[in-house]
Amino acid sequence: MNIKRNLAISDSGFLFNPSTGDSYSLNPIAQQIFSLMKEGKSDGEIKARILEDYNTDSSTFEKDFYDFIGLLNNYKLLENE
Repeated sequence: MNIKRNLAISDSGFLFNPSTGDSYSLNPIAQQIFSLMKEGKSDGEIKARILEDYNTDSSTFEKDFYDFIGLLNNYKLLENE
């Protein structure tokens, strides 16, 4: 799953989709996950980085990560593969 290339994110966590004019606000963890996805990191690499940087466990990360992916998909922010 890949993030659409034309999406822009600010340092403060605002995500902008120039195709639709929609904008979203991301919390710091979602912002980091989004940035890692945009860099092309794998799910495993993203998981390792978040577990290293934040005080969370693997199962909590996985639930929250896949909920976030579902939201990105719902808002059509992922490339169709």
